[in-house]
Amino acid sequence: MFTGIIEEIGAVSRRSGTELAILAKTVLEGIRKGDSIAVDGVCLTVAAFNKDGFVAQVSPETWSRTTLDRLKPGHAVNLERAMRADGRFGGHFVLGHVDGVGRVAAIADQGEFSLWRFNAPDEVAQYLVPKGSVAVDGISLTVVAPERNAFSVAVIPTTLKQTTLGAKRPNDPVNLEADIIGKHIRHYMNRDAGGGVTADFLARHGFA
Repeated sequence: MFTGIIEEIGAVSRRSGTELAILAKTVLEGIRKGDSIAVDGVCLTVAAFNKDGFVAQVSPETWSRTTLDRLKPGHAVNLERAMRADGRFGGHFVLGHVDGVGRVAAIADQGEFSLWRFNAPDEVAQYLVPKGSVAVDGISLTVVAPERNAFSVAVIPTTLKQTTLGAKRPNDPVNLEADIIGKHIRHYMNRDAGGGVTADFLARHGFA
């Protein structure tokens, strides 16, 4: 599990077959083989590492369903280690399981802040609510105005400086992960054709 608080910006050093090598520093502290690191919001497992970075193995499914397939050597990426049980929770529950790829639709300056609008596929947009959470390339952001297939977020200068978001431009693709709480609620509320929770489901789970 992650929080959506980016620890550092790394860089792709190599991509070969199933392997993705990332240059990093901060996320290497205390690292062990088998640990999880979110790369642009995608949960990957550390297969090997040295003092300059780490290597993760990426499945064909992950290549095809995220923006990782677009990465080339030199590309900057957001990095976050999995959250420690005794750590401070600064963002929201992020699993690193990308729901869909969206795109930057528009960027508007609003004083010290900027308002970003993203196009979102149905598999993401259906879970977005005002003041709810969404992860964009692994960054925890708060939804301002959800629409049918789009949403807006207000971004502070610090986020632009400490993540790859500041380098994004309209039409650039981004990994999107909806809030896990919203996904579970919608799933349970639509278990039967009527859109509600069935009596059988409640009984099997000890609620009736």
